[in-house]
Amino acid sequence: MFTPKGKFGWYELMTSDPKAAGQFYSDVVGWTTREMPGGDGPSYTTFNLGDAGMAGMLQIPGHTAWIGYIAVDDVDAHIEKIVEAGGKLWKPATDVPGLLRFAVLSDPQGAAIVVFTPHPAMPTPERPAPPTPGTIGWHELYTTDLEGGFDFYNKLFGWTKVSDMDMGPMGIYRIFDEGDHKQMGDGGMMTKASQVPVSCWNFYFNVESINAAIRRIKAGGGKIINGPMQVPGGSWIIQGHDPQGAIFSLVSTNE
Repeated sequence: MFTPKGKFGWYELMTSDPKAAGQFYSDVVGWTTREMPGGDGPSYTTFNLGDAGMAGMLQIPGHTAWIGYIAVDDVDAHIEKIVEAGGKLWKPATDVPGLLRFAVLSDPQGAAIVVFTPHPAMPTPERPAPPTPGTIGWHELYTTDLEGGFDFYNKLFGWTKVSDMDMGPMGIYRIFDEGDHKQMGDGGMMTKASQVPVSCWNFYFNVESINAAIRRIKAGGGKIINGPMQVPGGSWIIQGHDPQGAIFSLVSTNE
């Protein structure tokens, strides 16, 4: 899970039913699951692609949402910077022995994030590169303040603007780069629609075929809320809800 600083490096599903959610995402995305020892606390499940961990899952009653982890070189220093910039601390810096130190926060507009610093001894199996099915393909922020939101991530994590797309009544869609200078960027930001209750991050998982994945979503009790639609560059996307209500998205180079 080693990640260059300033980049998303891990993704976590908070859900009311880890067993059902694990089966759903295994069927839809093609991951396998592995339950980790929880000690005195709740157990933790990883979503894996081969030997590489791609995401995790934790049972939290009443919560159904994905959250992303952004790598930093000093968690405690970043907590101070984020709070000074108008963010909020929700869970103080915590150590997971031998793995990482992390803290849960939200940006000034209320979107939840985790900042983490990996432990030097943390295992880091090599991950397949996107757009391999099962990898994470895109990061999307729905925010109440596009300029303020972008300014926060630019100053705190060094992200840069790639381009702005005018989407008419939906406003500007800002494509950003996390520092690896991808031609198409690493994600996008936009003013949230009225039906999105709060500012939040949404993550796109790569699949082999968008239509085949749609059939698996419906068979597994999930719901399509937008799409399928083709986006600039030729890929196909959908946004959906898993059976427990968490928002997620899929992307594929194939219809």
